[in-house]
Amino acid sequence: MPGLIGKKIGMTSVFGADGKNIPCTVIEAGPCVVTQLRTVEKDGYEAVQLAYDEIKEIHASAPQLGHFKKAGTTPKRKLVEFPANFDGELKLGDTISVDVLNDVKFVDVVGTSKGRGFQGVVHRYHFAGVGGATHGQHNRLRKPGSLGASSWPSRVFPGMRMGGHMGNERVKVFNLEVVKVIPENNLLVVKGSVPGAKGSYVTLEF
Repeated sequence: MPGLIGKKIGMTSVFGADGKNIPCTVIEAGPCVVTQLRTVEKDGYEAVQLAYDEIKEIHASAPQLGHFKKAGTTPKRKLVEFPANFDGELKLGDTISVDVLNDVKFVDVVGTSKGRGFQGVVHRYHFAGVGGATHGQHNRLRKPGSLGASSWPSRVFPGMRMGGHMGNERVKVFNLEVVKVIPENNLLVVKGSVPGAKGSYVTLEF
């Protein structure tokens, strides 16, 4: 399997073999259900669609109910498609758990970062501020300063670092070390931090 869907539980720390304290993130990985198989003959590409996290039928639309019924499973909240060459190994309705990560050493984690709202350049891009408080500054200490020449080209170039919306973006963290797999609780412990708030969905790629 090329991936798995999970949910960020929170952070903790474990002691390594050398006695060092390692900061870790706990992820509830799976169980995921195969709800669709893409083939080259029918769709033009090969992929596996996985579904995760139970919901009540009342919260699913009629097309969604039909889609899950075809796979022989209950409605799920999160669906993700992974490019994969399954070679007939997977079938609709198959359940994939965290056990597939037993022999995996490193994973890539994709999540949505925490939303910070509208932020200025000091917080968003770590600007130091303009000038000093003793040089005639009034209320410009946290301003971005000049945005470019006024005579030519008389416009602000695209990509200029300015205040704006921060966070709530898709973030991918590469090569997080798998510290521990706890199959009985569907938990995965990885070294380091994972983007997103507690309870947010993440995608594991390996």
